[in-house]
Amino acid sequence: MTGTLTWQLLRDLRTSELTEAGDKWHEVSGRSASDRVRVDRAMSAKIKETQESDAAEAALGRLQRLSRNFQYLQTECGLVRTALNGLAGDLARPQNQLKQALADAAAQNFTVHEDGSVSYPAAKVEDLTGAQQEAPGGRSQGSSRLPLEAPALGSPGQPSLHPGYSGFRPVNPNAAKAQDVADRIARAVRSAREIDARYAKTLNGLKAERGLDVTAATLKDVARDTADVRSTAGRHLAVAIPQDKSPAERKKWWDGLTEEQRQEYLKVAPDLIGDLDGIPATARDEANRTYLPILIDEMARRGGDDVKTKLDALRMIQDKLVESSRPPMFLLGFGDEGNGRAIVSYGNPDTSRHVSAYVPGLGTKLNDEFVKDTMKRAHDTAKGARKVDPSTASIIWLGYDAPQSADVMSKGDAQRGAPAYNQFMAGLSVTNENADPHVTAIGHSYGSLTVGTAAKQSGGIPGVDDVILLGSPGVDAQTATELGVGKDHVFVGAADNDPVTHLPAKGEAALGWGFGGPVGVRVGRDLFDVGNDDLYFGKDPASAAFGAQRFEVDDGPKAVRDAGLFDAHSQYFTPEKDRVSAANIARIVGGRSEDIVRENHR
Repeated sequence: MTGTLTWQLLRDLRTSELTEAGDKWHEVSGRSASDRVRVDRAMSAKIKETQESDAAEAALGRLQRLSRNFQYLQTECGLVRTALNGLAGDLARPQNQLKQALADAAAQNFTVHEDGSVSYPAAKVEDLTGAQQEAPGGRSQGSSRLPLEAPALGSPGQPSLHPGYSGFRPVNPNAAKAQDVADRIARAVRSAREIDARYAKTLNGLKAERGLDVTAATLKDVARDTADVRSTAGRHLAVAIPQDKSPAERKKWWDGLTEEQRQEYLKVAPDLIGDLDGIPATARDEANRTYLPILIDEMARRGGDDVKTKLDALRMIQDKLVESSRPPMFLLGFGDEGNGRAIVSYGNPDTSRHVSAYVPGLGTKLNDEFVKDTMKRAHDTAKGARKVDPSTASIIWLGYDAPQSADVMSKGDAQRGAPAYNQFMAGLSVTNENADPHVTAIGHSYGSLTVGTAAKQSGGIPGVDDVILLGSPGVDAQTATELGVGKDHVFVGAADNDPVTHLPAKGEAALGWGFGGPVGVRVGRDLFDVGNDDLYFGKDPASAAFGAQRFEVDDGPKAVRDAGLFDAHSQYFTPEKDRVSAANIARIVGGRSEDIVRENHR
């Protein structure tokens, strides 16, 4: 239709015919998928089980080629269907705009001509003396770019209201209304033509060569075709997503889609689904595995040191996704914004009875250390908790920017991160398939402030039963009861040689740190804080005044010079370094908090 689309064709277009054609392509795609399964399972598998010969190997080779062909057909026909659905959806808007303009023209007795111009009738108008004069009718030609101004008083060619005074001419009130209708018609047609041309180019690109043989080059062609359809139909797919709704409403929307519609999002627009809270974990994982290499390619073309740091980390995550992992790894989100984003679950958080979500803190960003060390903490927690109850999943949630230095710590990063964490946790609540899952929020270092801030928001952290605070500089609370789960369900691990758990209150900081290290901090605090229970961000969670359940951890290196300032701050999750702490965390996450080894409050 490109170049020949008229307002009459747009008016009479039945977009349902496009979607019906898409359904036919979907039928071909579905049959190809079924045939592929039959080839792989009924034919190839049978030969592998029963025959070993050169002839059998040759037959398997031909069947594998046939399977690839069916896979190619399945994908390409699915892309055609997506494009046709997108075309129908995108054309609906200009078609509705056109129909409204035509309805307004009819209501005002205007005539719309074949070329889209609009005729309007003559009208009686009053001159300056109050006498009735007739303003003649006319014809307005629409502009799809800038609306034409209504004829001004005194415009050449307009009859005069007063025969002796050429500066006054009658203005027909219908002229401006007709011009508006004509402009709206022109804009609707132009918009439809641009949509039509864009989709025509994409659909013409969805072609296969004769004598199809699916090779590596062909599979690259599939990737290119998918990207083209995504670029063309992306707006159609994006507009349907309830982005500004709650996770529960998103879950309802996703559940209401057909399997074919879900596959459109997962294959064509995975970036729209992968980090959407309220979408099931398996779907998010599939979308993110599809989108990860796309983002990696985009970032590789950008260059720059900051990009390279994140890019290397994403490539490491990609490598881990193809490795065997027990429990299995689910990629629930990632991105290159800020200091980088990554959300990884060890175990399926939707099917597990026990789920924990760990927020890292000071100095954390998307780099190689995050992949090698920080992700390992969640993995260690999952493995430990599964010994308590096999139905357990453990998540590392880097969905915010943590401060990169103690010198720049403020509540700002936590205040910005807390709503995102609560949104994520609300998503877990609606996608978990158990009637009453046991959910634990874990905050380490500055991440404990983020968790504490989230817990103090209206309604608390959605679905959370227990809170674990590790190596905390305070959580902007004076008592454990402020965290919304009851003080018996707030658990604290604080190593005596962890300097972050001794960060002085802001009024004490200058003198406290002047003594050097945790010992000096404690001396400084004694001068200003008689109870030794105030930290940088509120009451010390390990103190009796705070009232949480303190569990035993290893004290860590006894002095700064022994092994580095932050060693005692970083080993809470690691059974090789702190067996007692890791076991206590596992008991809480696995639903057996009554079995923890307790430690006296400070």
